[in-house]
Amino acid sequence: MKKLFARTGRRGGLAVGGAAVTIVALATAALAASGTVNTAGAPLTVRSGPGTGYSAVGTVNDGASVTISCQTAGTTVSGTYGTSSLWDKIGTGRYVADAYVYTGSDNAVAPACSTSNTGMVDDYPYRGATSGIDPWNFYKGQCTSFAAWRIVDRKNASFSNSFKGQHWGNANHWDEAARAAGISVNSTPTVGSVAQSDAGSYGHVAWVAAVNSDGTVTVEEYNYASPDRYGTRRVAKSSFEYIHIS
Repeated sequence: MKKLFARTGRRGGLAVGGAAVTIVALATAALAASGTVNTAGAPLTVRSGPGTGYSAVGTVNDGASVTISCQTAGTTVSGTYGTSSLWDKIGTGRYVADAYVYTGSDNAVAPACSTSNTGMVDDYPYRGATSGIDPWNFYKGQCTSFAAWRIVDRKNASFSNSFKGQHWGNANHWDEAARAAGISVNSTPTVGSVAQSDAGSYGHVAWVAAVNSDGTVTVEEYNYASPDRYGTRRVAKSSFEYIHIS
């Protein structure tokens, strides 16, 4: 049977720096679990959400023990234990790539994180605004303004409505502007990419918060379900194209 998160085997003891380290996994994923970071030396970056598109909020030293309260799908990472899209929550707003954590199992060892604790939060600085121009030259409360905020905040990019010499405008033009700017646009979502659709009069853009193993993506967005308001959805990844701004 194909496993949910592909990785190399991790059962039994592990030798780190000549010392045998054995992690006893919980019998089920019903409770929090423990693991040991193994990066072969370098500290492991801790992110504010389950993916490399989230901001770095610290590090965990190689060889450190961590308590995993829940696990969720995010950016696919290649690490010490193969390639995996599984991320471990090790504290409030603190996630590490499971590909670098020894848990004694090839599968999830902790409960699945709920939508409310995967790092998704309405931190948009203009929430409640229904008019006016934001610092990136989009209308406040619109999907484009929220996506611009996420790009600037999470990727430290100097994004604006004139990014790379293009006029980005309404959401239905973002894919064209991205291509004209030499930015990758494809059908493959990644955490931190912008989900874009031409549907409706003006199109729509959203922020990819998670890429799920069932062929769906979880997005954060503004002005979709409720006018000028924040929301999240889990939809088929084919619902959007994906703009990869670095």
